[in-house]
This record gives sequence, structure tokens and C-alpha cells, in this order.
Amino acid sequence: MAPQVDGRQYDYLIKLLLIGDSGVGKSAVLVRFADDTFTASYISTIGIDFKIRTLDLDGKRVKLQIWDTAGQERFKTITTAYYRGAMGILLVYDVTDEKSFNNINTWMHAIKQHASDSVNKVLLGNKADSSGPFVQKKTITTARGQALADQHGIKFFETSAKNNINIEEAFCTIARDIKQRLFDTSGGGGGGLNLGDAGAGKKSCC
Repeated sequence: MAPQVDGRQYDYLIKLLLIGDSGVGKSAVLVRFADDTFTASYISTIGIDFKIRTLDLDGKRVKLQIWDTAGQERFKTITTAYYRGAMGILLVYDVTDEKSFNNINTWMHAIKQHASDSVNKVLLGNKADSSGPFVQKKTITTARGQALADQHGIKFFETSAKNNINIEEAFCTIARDIKQRLFDTSGGGGGGLNLGDAGAGKKSCC
């Protein structure tokens, strides 16, 4: 029997964390995935925010609790607490911002300090839009993003919250990898980490 939350069943409850510099589009990525909407006028996240989305993934119902962290330095003492218990982390940089790309190594160090050794990770090069000003401003090539991901032994996606490029694929990939890890370690039972709940619709995945 799968666990129940507010009368709704799920097989796995998975906590994900979005981290990266301020302004790389973490909130836009989250809103695109959770609500399938986009607006160009986001206000910087203050501290922490989260959304819920439930997926049908390989015949299992997977509830994702996705935490969006503030990238500003002054909030790092707040957000480090959220590394603990994270089952997956999406590291985000802006393909038009060299500094945000270089800082991925700093974020990786923070993960090693504060997160579980078994945490799954993926790298997202965001603002890889198919049209608009960011196309001309792109400074981090796909090859450089892939090389950084390879250096850390993690999967890589170039994403666009604006054009909905690879958002679904990135979240589904990390969710599937975590689900498989949980399945392997639990001997096939469901599970996950219950850190509270919010309303969510049932959606299928890629």
C-alpha cells in the first residue's frame, strides 16, 4: 500500500532542490515545470519557496516537492539547512553569464559540505532560448556545459523556461534516477521523504 497524503496516494515522495546564483532563472524553471507558465518579470526569491507536482513515472506515482532557493549570499545560511534531506539537486547557471557558470564549482562544494553523499545531481544551463536576446548573448557553449557536467560525473541539460526546452526532461530524468535508487535501496518498496505537503495535480511525465 502506497503512503497517503490528504487521501491521495503516491509511491514515492521526493524532495528536490534548485540551487545556483541569483538571476539564473531558478524560479522560472520551477514555475514552468510545476505550472507550465512563464513570465519575464520575476522577483528574486526571498529565502526559500517550493512547489509540488505529481507525476506518473514508469507506472509509479511520484510526488515531487521542489524547493527553490535564493541565490544571494545573504540567504546562504538559511538555504544550507535545506540541503539536508534533499534527494536530488538541480544546479542552474545562466548560459549568458560567465560568473554563474564559474560559480557552479562553489555550489558543488556546498553540496559536498551540506548534502547527503547519495544525493542525485543534474546540471542545467538555463536561458538557452530558441529566440530572443539571450540567443545572441550566449557565452557558455553547450560543449563547456557538458564538459563541466562530465567533470562532476552528472547529467547535463540546456534549458529554456521561456521556450519550455528540456525542462520536463531534466526533472523527469533526475526523478527517475532517484526513484531507481530508492527502489534499489528499499528492496522494491515505495518511499521518500515527507517534508510537508501542498496541493498538486496528477500529471504524466516524459
